Order: sequence, then structure tokens, then C-alpha cells
Amino acid sequence: MTPNVTVTPAAFPVTPVTPVTPAALPVTPVTPVTLAVRGPLSADVTHVTEPHSQATNRRPISSHGLTVAALMLAAVGITMNGWFAQTLGSTEFAGMLFLAIGVASDLVALAVPPTATQLWQARRRATAVIAWLVWFATFVFAVTSGVGFASVNIADVTLTRASRVTTSVTIAQDALRDAVASRNRECAGGVGRHCREREQAVADRQRALDAALGAVEHAADPQTDAAAKIVAWLSGGAAKPEADAFAMLRLVLVALLPQIGGILLMIGRSR
Repeated sequence: MTPNVTVTPAAFPVTPVTPVTPAALPVTPVTPVTLAVRGPLSADVTHVTEPHSQATNRRPISSHGLTVAALMLAAVGITMNGWFAQTLGSTEFAGMLFLAIGVASDLVALAVPPTATQLWQARRRATAVIAWLVWFATFVFAVTSGVGFASVNIADVTLTRASRVTTSVTIAQDALRDAVASRNRECAGGVGRHCREREQAVADRQRALDAALGAVEHAADPQTDAAAKIVAWLSGGAAKPEADAFAMLRLVLVALLPQIGGILLMIGRSR
């Protein structure tokens, strides 16, 4: 059996406990943090302007094609109108003055449309209207000069072709000459039955010669004759225009097309 041992508190050493107060601990000050609230955010936008060369290179191919066509037509128009204007002068000095007028008018007709468009876009409407009025005056002058150039050259070429002596014309001329000689011999002694027959033969030979000359004349300008035949064929005979109508249409187009270079240049630059 284990004997009972009694333990009393006095048998252990007692260590006094010192109470801890909040003032005895080191206190580190806390710095309050204030959140800075900014105003509404605004994105900084930087406008980048492309160089003019890059903007030009991005134009479509059709724009460059229109510009080239405008310059080519302008060159043709300047040459045509300058040549025709020079022929109007009675002296060499007057011809040079007319030449300067023709060239200057074509240059104005070329440069005014793009400039007038830019003025209109810049809201300089009065100046743009004046520019278009100046362009119209020079345009009319250039078209009339083109009509003169085209009509003179086409008429000269057609007349040269129409005056050709073909084999059929030569045969008709020989036949007419023989008929006239026979009539003169037969009718020398008076007008009788044989004389009247020879006169009828001369009339027949003259009509044959006129027909041969007419065929040569039609062959001198086959374009208009062929155009009239094509329209008649396409319409099934309902429309039968004359060759002279197509000759006038061709004359207008030849005179008008070289003068629209400024309009094409305006369209090409606006794309």
C-alpha cells in the first residue's frame, strides 16, 4: 500500500506576477492613408497626320488612270486648238497671238475644275462660281476650235479620197466620151432618130459615171456609212439614219473629248 502524501501550497515557492498595463507597451503611431480620387478619366488622343505622299499612294488605280487620261487628252486638245488658232492669223505675228490664245484657253480649261472644286469645299462659293464661269467660257472657245480643226482635216481627207480615179470611173469616163463623140457626128447634119438615140446614150453614160463617182465618194468615208448600216440592221430596218448624221456626231465627239481633261482630272483627284 502507498502511504497518502499531503501537499500544501506553502511547500512551493511563489513568484509574484507584475500586472501589465497598456501604457507600459511601446505604441507605434499609425499614419492614416488617404485614397486620392482623380477626376473623370480622359483618353489622350494623338492625331496622326499621314504624309501627302502616303495618302496619294493609297489612291485606287482608276484614279491614277483618270489622271493620265486627262493629261493625254489635254495635250491633244492643246495641240489641236493651238494649230487651228494659228491658221486663223493673216500674218505670222497674228498667228502666234492666236496660238497663245488657243494654248492658254486649253490650260485654263484643264486647271480650273479641280481648283473650283477645292474652292467650293472650302466654302468660298462666290470664287468657285466665278471660276466655273471662266471655265465655261474657255471650254466653249476650245470646243469651237476643236470643231474647226476636225472639220478641216476630215474634209480634206474625204475630198482627197473622193477624187481618186478608180477603174470603174475610168471606164465610165471613156464610155461617156465615146457616146458624146458619136452624138456629135450623128447630130451634125440635123436632129433625127439616130441623133436622139445618141443623145439618150450620152445621158445613160452620164448617169453611169455619176454612179461610179458616188461609189468612190461613199468609200471615201466608210465609217459613217457603216455606222448607218449597223443601226439599220440592229433595228430590223425600223431606223434608217443617214450617214451625214453620224458624220456630225463624229465631228462633235472629236471636238469635245480633248476638252474634258479638266473634268477627268477633277474626278481623279476627288477619289
